[in-house]
Amino acid sequence: MGRPGARVVASCIGVAFLLVTGCSSNSDEDQAITIAPASAAQSPAQNTTPAGVVHPVGLPIESTTFDRETRTTVVLSGEGNQVLLFPAGDFTAPPRVIPLDDTVAQVSLAPGGVALLAMNTQVGRLDLRTGELVFVPADGDVRSVAQLPDGRLAMGLGNGEIHIVNTDTNESQVIGGLTSVDGLAVVGDSLTALDRGQTSVTAVDVPASALGVALRAGEGATQLTTDHYGRILVTDTTGDELLAYTTDTLMLRQRFPAGLAPYAVAYDDTADRAWVTLTETNEVVGFDLSSGVGVETARYPTVRQPNSVTVDTVNGDLLIGSATGDGLQQIPTRSS
Repeated sequence: MGRPGARVVASCIGVAFLLVTGCSSNSDEDQAITIAPASAAQSPAQNTTPAGVVHPVGLPIESTTFDRETRTTVVLSGEGNQVLLFPAGDFTAPPRVIPLDDTVAQVSLAPGGVALLAMNTQVGRLDLRTGELVFVPADGDVRSVAQLPDGRLAMGLGNGEIHIVNTDTNESQVIGGLTSVDGLAVVGDSLTALDRGQTSVTAVDVPASALGVALRAGEGATQLTTDHYGRILVTDTTGDELLAYTTDTLMLRQRFPAGLAPYAVAYDDTADRAWVTLTETNEVVGFDLSSGVGVETARYPTVRQPNSVTVDTVNGDLLIGSATGDGLQQIPTRSS
């Protein structure tokens, strides 16, 4: 018998698709079938003028995140060791620089104008109003982080564990069974994990400290985001698709071609539009997902290596970061 949490990854039509864990006659440990994790394509030199305005930053950009409460754009430098804070859409003035002693793997947001920084052996809690940074210790290399509705932190580790930490009481729980937790999505009371090594999404039963239903996520999933409908949108960079999952019962609802090497993904809740960067062609594409098939509504040339995208949810501007140091691109979209 396998250990608790052993799962079968299946396609959305319920047919067994990939056995992720199983039993060995020589060991009680389950062996996970993994692939080399997908990553962004190496973009060619940009031969067209990027849309909108490109603001020089002077550094490669690893990620861009917009916080609606403070109207702050959080930019993680390509080296991952400093965060730049741009207030209220003003990219002409010098940003507030938050230096770090360690590398940040991922940035996510928490209520109250707080950015969560996933780091090795800790999570940083950055107050976007004051710039104050405090750290929450972690027992491992944190690759992803999200705040649950009750205020606890879910930390996704490089060894495949999810640690749920109560920062008030220091109580924690550990949920194992994945190979690496590269993304976490919170929708209502549900928690879902992205595992690049297994190119899968998995429901996490936090009260039971166990993994739930797991689904194959294309041929090489890399990034995820959520929308106000409660869906999880996942880029399948290897398979050139955008995948949409519902979470009441984890199920793949939509999958369609998105272009070459889709990587970063963001959602504009006001315009009901998903935005996906195409790292093989230096483009960003907007999709209407209101029907059963994604309908392309807009396409823009971007800066080279558009590895990150976020939406200024106040005015609808797209903010795209160049991982080769070509700047931060700002594209007005609400009128398009």
